[in-house]
Amino acid sequence: MSSNKVSIFLTGATGYVGGSVLQRLLDHPKAGTFDISVIVRNAEKAKILKSKFGVNAVVGTHQDLDKLEALAENAHIAFHCADSDDLPAAKAILSGLKKRHAKLGDLPILIHTSGVGVLTDEATSTGLFATETIYSDLDVEQLKSIPPTALHREVDLAIMEADEQGDIRAHIVLPATIYGLAQGSLFDAGVSNPHSIQIPSLIKAALQRKQAGMVGQGKAIWPDVHIDDVADLYALLLDAVLSHPATIGHGWEGFYFAENGEHSWYQVQRAIGEALVRRGITQDPEPTPFTTEELAKYFGSESVGRYYSGSNARCRAERSRSIGWKPRYTTEDLLKSVESEMAVVLKQQS
Repeated sequence: MSSNKVSIFLTGATGYVGGSVLQRLLDHPKAGTFDISVIVRNAEKAKILKSKFGVNAVVGTHQDLDKLEALAENAHIAFHCADSDDLPAAKAILSGLKKRHAKLGDLPILIHTSGVGVLTDEATSTGLFATETIYSDLDVEQLKSIPPTALHREVDLAIMEADEQGDIRAHIVLPATIYGLAQGSLFDAGVSNPHSIQIPSLIKAALQRKQAGMVGQGKAIWPDVHIDDVADLYALLLDAVLSHPATIGHGWEGFYFAENGEHSWYQVQRAIGEALVRRGITQDPEPTPFTTEELAKYFGSESVGRYYSGSNARCRAERSRSIGWKPRYTTEDLLKSVESEMAVVLKQQS
């Protein structure tokens, strides 16, 4: 490893968010100064990453905790873009960064991917109302008030503890409903997944039942953000920690929401219903409530179904915007994207 290069370790390289972040690193004006390592399951994809993109790709899984720890120990900056609820993997990465700090005196940077799902409450995921509680990433006390039992919270709190102990500087990105087709050479090469999860899952359910569906009355609200805008936020954070790390918020002042507008789940399901009508799959664009049995059938469990389209998560990305983030895509773009997302789903199914 060249000592004059910035050592970077990234998880989730073959995924939607991780692939988009890696694409930003490869396209970065200073890409020649980066020494990038990733861990991937697929040996063939590892070969492509090495030969075509110059990325040090280690074959392994996130259950290979020794590999995660070693790769993190060799990195000044770690992007954790994989499973945001995998505590053992997160702890292995934190352990590696802590070892680096102890050995070299270097203060490693962790940019971790959480999600606004941390703001949801399963007990109120009924789709019958829109919550009036709106979180700001500038409001530290409000962020601290999120219960430890919340989705993603266990890993987030472990990262906060490491930051407070002075082993690392931690920044946590919390994306909203991410949509849009990820693009770039990694996706063209078939290395990374270009598709989101949340909206396509709702589309697949609607296609199976031949009618758009919703939880309750679809009144619950989530924020949304385009994948390109999410990747821009990571790139902005990277530039900030490289140029002026001492002045960029970290720890409890390092939470960065990624949102640019919000939607009710009724709006999304109505857009899906209209796309079904245009294809002659149904004559009625109006979504109807999912039964408990349907939630389990289409989403794996009732709780997952309620989370996907019955929960509330409202926030404002004020800290993200304060460091210069300027998202371009709006909720109108999300609703328009349903058409192309449905076309992709139908093509995959055929």
